[in-house]
Amino acid sequence: MSDPLRPDEIRSLMEDQLRLTHRLRARIAELESDHHAPVAVVGMGLRLPPAINSPEAYWEFLCGTDSALARVPDDRPGLSAVYDPVPGRSGRSYVDRAAFLDRIADFDAGFFGISRREARLLDPQQRMLLETGWEALERAGIAVRRSDRLDVGIYLGMMTSEYSERNEDRSDMSRIDPYYITGGGLSFGAGRISHLLGFSGPVMGVETACSSSLTTLHLAVQGLRRRECRYALAGGANLLLSASLMVSLCQTRALSPDGRSKSFLAGADGYGRGEGIGMVALMRLDDAEAEGRPVLAVIRGTAVNHDGAATGLTAPNGPAQQEVIRAALADARVDPAEVGFVEAHGTGTILGDPIEIGALDGVLGEAVRRRGTPLSIGSVKSRIGHLEGASGIASVMKTVLMLQHGVIPAAADPDDGELNPHIPWRRLGFDVPRAARPWPEGLARRVAGVNSFGMSGTNVHAVLEAHQPAPADTDTDTPPASREPELLTLSAKDHEALDRLADQVGALLRGAEDGRLADLCHTLRAGRAAFPHRLAVTGTTAGGLADALADWRATAAPVVPSAAGQARSAGAAPQPPRPELHVSGQDSRLAEVLDALTAAHPDLAEPGAAPRDPAGRLRAMLDRLGVRTRPGEDGGRAAADTAAVRVELRWEGEGARHTLPLAGDRPQDAPALLHTALATLFAQGADLRLAALRAPGARFTGGLPTYPFRRRRYWIDEPTGDAPRTDAPDAAAPADAVPDLAALNAYLMDQLRDVLQADELDPGLSFLDVGGDSFISTLFITRVEERHEVGLTADQLSLDMPLRDLMGKLAESILAAASGATPDGPAVTG
Repeated sequence: MSDPLRPDEIRSLMEDQLRLTHRLRARIAELESDHHAPVAVVGMGLRLPPAINSPEAYWEFLCGTDSALARVPDDRPGLSAVYDPVPGRSGRSYVDRAAFLDRIADFDAGFFGISRREARLLDPQQRMLLETGWEALERAGIAVRRSDRLDVGIYLGMMTSEYSERNEDRSDMSRIDPYYITGGGLSFGAGRISHLLGFSGPVMGVETACSSSLTTLHLAVQGLRRRECRYALAGGANLLLSASLMVSLCQTRALSPDGRSKSFLAGADGYGRGEGIGMVALMRLDDAEAEGRPVLAVIRGTAVNHDGAATGLTAPNGPAQQEVIRAALADARVDPAEVGFVEAHGTGTILGDPIEIGALDGVLGEAVRRRGTPLSIGSVKSRIGHLEGASGIASVMKTVLMLQHGVIPAAADPDDGELNPHIPWRRLGFDVPRAARPWPEGLARRVAGVNSFGMSGTNVHAVLEAHQPAPADTDTDTPPASREPELLTLSAKDHEALDRLADQVGALLRGAEDGRLADLCHTLRAGRAAFPHRLAVTGTTAGGLADALADWRATAAPVVPSAAGQARSAGAAPQPPRPELHVSGQDSRLAEVLDALTAAHPDLAEPGAAPRDPAGRLRAMLDRLGVRTRPGEDGGRAAADTAAVRVELRWEGEGARHTLPLAGDRPQDAPALLHTALATLFAQGADLRLAALRAPGARFTGGLPTYPFRRRRYWIDEPTGDAPRTDAPDAAAPADAVPDLAALNAYLMDQLRDVLQADELDPGLSFLDVGGDSFISTLFITRVEERHEVGLTADQLSLDMPLRDLMGKLAESILAAASGATPDGPAVTG
């Protein structure tokens, strides 16, 4: 039998157990907090009818009274052909109006490295998802460099993909090529974005009918909470390109004869269809605040469920909707009495709307009546139509804008007539605003719900709240106006796009306060990828930078250093320099220069790092900015006994010797000199990383111009069915006699241009740069093999060498195969 424990030993065991209990409770609280972690909306990209292409334009539309409803456009002849105003006729649609997007055939294929051939076969939904996804990330200040392999998850909802039907004719399969499946398959929309932009996070395509895009929001929130990705894009797309679904919906009498969704109105007689694309960029709120992102709104909670054994697959289920609303509120940790607005599904059917309102009443009604402040209800479908697979994301973006502005737009026009009589409005305490109104002052929080359900039976609800910055962040949201120098950088993939971007940014600067300048420049420097055509300007005021941009536009001068720190750059960036770093002077004087730099740009400092000599600190600063230097011939420390300090970057290029000073007679001049040097290096093509150039208190800001895509028309007309196809390829021609090397090179370039369906090809670009991929490679080699024996296979061709070299290798292999010899030089590998 062991001896009994002494009192001090018992006390020690109890203290150990108490500490363990505290740690376990803290861990449980941490896990529970992660499970309910708020998610920030940090950027939005959209294409809404008829031509709403920015959040600012969307808000302006919502504050007005216009409707996007229009007649069937000329480029949708199939929809017009099936129209018959008499409902119920077999194979016919009684609807000839919807909310259509304009110019859906236009796309900047070159920006995304997509060939003309692939672009024509690519569903316009996928094209616009690429553009809106890019814009959402740019508005969030998230620079997309393919080589960085950003941890971005893609969550996309689409209900239909009707464009590929234009190539479906079982009597002639000649239009079916490798891009038939990837251009139209629902699973490829999300994968294409991640592939082209180089992301590494999860990729999901979702189809739950009309609730598809709100389901993607739920999945993105869950992925961010589980840290499956750091950033996420969630959204959806909907285009009306085929008569089939229109006819089917008319046969079920689901559509309103006049094409309009009359949400919650007595005249509700079915829904009106609409087109649209929407993408939101998301982050965990704590990560967004830590990175200084623009937080547009906060997603507090989401939930998804299914109707189950309802009266029918496509019929709404009130009890199931109540369950999903309760679950979303619980996930958000929000009390029903705190909800001030609900963006309802609101399809506009005489019985569907009452079921939805009844579900909202079952969860929110008692709390609303008890607080005495009515609950406002709305649905954007009455203005832009029911976007089906994209309807949920259109509602989310509307709600985000409402929370930002603190205004509830009108949900019905005064001339729309009475509300749905099957809903007991007076008893409920719910209201459908007929005019815009401020958010209710009696509610302590600005909280809204977004409701969606689909014909598939899938119900989704999300709870959003206006962002309230932490008190510690309030002082840094808007840095004070100062006369500190700023560096503004812009770039594009061609000179025309750079001109347009310079004009747009210049116009913004003309109306900007100097207090916003640090935010604007930080966002354009660190929140945008750098492309070959570049410009950089320096200045101390918004007006000064605008003038510098105007000067650049007027002259488009070649790249030259400028003592005034004005515009510098033109054309494509040349070979980036690798400058030598020359440092001379006393360490104490150099330390003063470095102190001036870190005072202007605190992120250049090395917190917690081991102390370095001043020259080492300087090299570390430049390295952090992406300036890769070589030691100067003087060893970097010549004339250390002099009172003055000299710091220079030197290199030779384009027949000239360049010198950029980084320090002058006064230490306080160092920030301006650094900006001038970085401007020149940026314009010379240096791969700079300028996030550390952030001024004290500067944050990423939204609302800046996004990339000015240069769009061309890529379109396949609908087949008429009354004429045979004439675009089948000719029969293979017999093999030709082998020409000389120059003629063979020209022939190969012609064949590649034809396969890509390109007008011209720059021989200095790579196969990948001109839109080539494994499909194009196979098609090209197959075409060439119709006439010549090729000594190399498709997977042996290096896709990143210039076309002139690639065609040369291929030509040599053809000549060698014709002579029975082996091509000179090493084998070409992929």
